[in-house]
Amino acid sequence: MLDLVIKNGRIIDGTGNPWFLGDVGVKNGEITHVGTVDVESKDVLDAKRQVISPGFIDGHSHSDLLVIDDPCMDIKLQQGVTTEVVGNCGLAPAPFLEGKGDLLQQYIGPVIGETAKPWSWSSIEEYIQTLVVSNTSENVATYVAHGALRIAVMGFENRPATRTELSQMKHLLNEGMKAGAIGLSIGLLYSPGRYSSKEELAELCEVLPAYNGLLSTHIRGEGNNLIESVKEVIWIAERAGISLHISHLKAAGKRNWGMVSKALEMIEDGRARGLDVTCDVYPYEAGSTMLSTVLPPWTLEGGMAECLDRIRKPEVREKIKAELSEEQEEWDNLIVSTGWDSVVISAVSENNQHLEGQSIEAISQSLGQDPADTALDLLLKEDGNVSIVFFHMSESDVEQVLASDYSLIISDSLGCSTGKPHPRTYGTFPRIFETYVREKKTLNLEQAIRKVTSFPVQRFLLGNRGLLKPGYAADITIFNPETIKATATYQDPIHYPTGVDHVFVNGIKTVSQNENLKTNNGSMIRAQRTLQCSRHH
Repeated sequence: MLDLVIKNGRIIDGTGNPWFLGDVGVKNGEITHVGTVDVESKDVLDAKRQVISPGFIDGHSHSDLLVIDDPCMDIKLQQGVTTEVVGNCGLAPAPFLEGKGDLLQQYIGPVIGETAKPWSWSSIEEYIQTLVVSNTSENVATYVAHGALRIAVMGFENRPATRTELSQMKHLLNEGMKAGAIGLSIGLLYSPGRYSSKEELAELCEVLPAYNGLLSTHIRGEGNNLIESVKEVIWIAERAGISLHISHLKAAGKRNWGMVSKALEMIEDGRARGLDVTCDVYPYEAGSTMLSTVLPPWTLEGGMAECLDRIRKPEVREKIKAELSEEQEEWDNLIVSTGWDSVVISAVSENNQHLEGQSIEAISQSLGQDPADTALDLLLKEDGNVSIVFFHMSESDVEQVLASDYSLIISDSLGCSTGKPHPRTYGTFPRIFETYVREKKTLNLEQAIRKVTSFPVQRFLLGNRGLLKPGYAADITIFNPETIKATATYQDPIHYPTGVDHVFVNGIKTVSQNENLKTNNGSMIRAQRTLQCSRHH
């Protein structure tokens, strides 16, 4: 007697192989049959004219606190996502150590958001245990985040780590890897990650090979410095002898459009030399981050409070404005290449909510003010906590990275769904099938599903998931390939998609006809160090 049989569907098993008509059988949270299933079952679901797929995997998100605060995770489950990977870009809520906690919360707040629940953890293991007991409705895996390590040991000091400090960071990384983290994420665009040299990072990464750990990196520059930044992380990975994953590969700023071709060639060249390097991409022309990231790096030394003190000083403000108005050699000044009209406010406090959805340029014109002053004043009014949507990519670049054999597809969604968040928060996965499979035919169905199922499982060491195969976890998404659609837009982003009819997590129906059943049946996935080991929670 099976628990469930899904019958008559178009099975796309996650391998990239062509679809076939058939049934899927499930018992005790695992897939037992794929093909023709003639076994009696407690529940039978007819999937005629629909696709039966492994549950989608969001391999790069910032839901680190959202999964604790809102464990039903409707935002992702309604898209067909059954697993998320958090701790990306060097941003994570652990280790959360006494004396450095305020710095960490200020650092991650604009990206990861906040939670009404107390931060009851200090170590990475304790954070993972918090995820375990939060009873999420989806599966979660995490990295150790380099920015959080550096804050725990050094705060926001802009200098090389001492031997003792590097040893302390290695110890914390070791603890996180032992707890089941899948690797180390670094955010070299963000302070304090950007204060680390490639040599320091390569030495820290010496911890990873013992755990088959992955280095995932938000590179130092995605604009004028794109190629040098890709070279840097390839050097780190080869020096440390580890696998490398480049986050949200893009060429930011109009003058750099087309440079993704060279970046993809570098990935291919690395693989030809024997370096295990891959990348990911989200299916939109705009990114989303904190307004503070457009500032010169030196302004953020010491953390946000010190940054705001600098902005208040007239002579320092003039220096910031002068640097923002010119190309820079040491850092990517995307304001020069893209413009303030491309920087759109997505989330601020209630006092300034009328600014959400407006560009810095438009706000400055209404005030009769220089746009740089508008941005700096807003940072002061909001204590630095300003989220933005940044229109700085070209559609042809996005399509080129999507089509690469070495890319998987992610949302990079922030942990805050208030205001006017980037539509990728609610729409990434349906948009792939609506826009890049059905309309533009950049990918076919089988290719797109591989990029959001088996490929991320292999890359992130998630064990027996991501395939419709006996013995694998019964994470299953059933959708209509003709009607699946993202309804979230930049102007009106808080809308669930259509066309995703049923989602099962570990064999339990979790979404049915747009209703979240709040089953709380997700698992905390600790890294599976070999592909063949059995899964455990």
